[in-house]
Amino acid sequence: MAASKTQGAVARMQEDRDGSCSTVGGVGYGYILYWRKRFTEQPITDFCSVIRINSTAPFEEQENYFLLCDVLPEDRILREELQKQRLREILEQQQQERNDTNFHGVCMFCNEEFLGNRSVILNHMAREHAFNIGLPDNIVNCNEFLCTLQKKLDNLQCLYCEKTFRDKNTLKDHMRKKQHRKINPKNREYDRFYVINYLELGKSWEEVQLEDDRELLDHQEDDWSDWEEHPASAVCLFCEKQAETIEKLYVHMEDAHEFDLLKIKSELGLNFYQQVKLVNFIRRQVHQCRCYGCHVKFKSKADLRTHMEETKHTSLLPDRKMWDQLEYYFPTYENDTLLCTLSDSESDLTAQEQNENVPIISEDTSKLYALKQSSILNQLLLQ
Repeated sequence: MAASKTQGAVARMQEDRDGSCSTVGGVGYGYILYWRKRFTEQPITDFCSVIRINSTAPFEEQENYFLLCDVLPEDRILREELQKQRLREILEQQQQERNDTNFHGVCMFCNEEFLGNRSVILNHMAREHAFNIGLPDNIVNCNEFLCTLQKKLDNLQCLYCEKTFRDKNTLKDHMRKKQHRKINPKNREYDRFYVINYLELGKSWEEVQLEDDRELLDHQEDDWSDWEEHPASAVCLFCEKQAETIEKLYVHMEDAHEFDLLKIKSELGLNFYQQVKLVNFIRRQVHQCRCYGCHVKFKSKADLRTHMEETKHTSLLPDRKMWDQLEYYFPTYENDTLLCTLSDSESDLTAQEQNENVPIISEDTSKLYALKQSSILNQLLLQ
């Protein structure tokens, strides 16, 4: 009877081999092998709680289930040791991928090929396509991860909402307009590709992160005098240069590219929204490797930059009607820090602009009925 109990318990554990025993950060098949051996050495009831099903039925129809969990110290220690072993394997795999220079991959959005390290394609997709799946050093089994994502796209499935579309163009438009160029954080399929999910037994990245947030709140103090803010870096309009302050970035663009954004703003009298559209226009043209001065398209950004510097086309802006369009309210890159630094406050205006007095003439309200009939607001309402 003990033997049959043992065989039945091991069989059920084997059935669950692809379930809870082998989840991310789980204990795997080694767990089953260990307990198979232990069940042959001692009665299964020494380790498991017995749960009887159909206890009121005749004896031959009753069935016992055996619950083995980490309440048992031996089981808990086993799980922890197997988890540590799994973590070591994951960290070794991650280190190999960090050092690997033979990576070959194709961008799933523009089909550009990349050779070298995995970080090259991940950084490219984040920078050029606003598709960020995380820092390269936080990811493991990168090839399998990218293949999983590519397979979903090949099946015309959105990576975020996971809806399926009729053709590739419809899918691309959907992901762009809905800003769905990201993965679904609720999809547990992706957990195995992030190292954080292997750090603590039985906990997902969400639970680990929640604990970290709680710890911060528990140790929160009222004294913020030593708080140091670290501003996000702004990126140059024409190259990969980053600067911690907008002043340094303005100096760089003027010295390296002969592009003076403050001077252009002053000469053209640009307000905040016009500055936004101008910056987004330039970002779009550079992203597409097109010179906005002569409209010539180049094979790479490096070729475009060389051309614009040699021909001085960085300062040769097209007519306002080219860039002062509604479509350029939308940024080319997500979280473009440069846009957050733009301003049309009086402190940024030139002395001449500050001395100009613009008169505001109000309408005569003494004859209210006539005013309602002749007011320019009526024309605006009809448009």
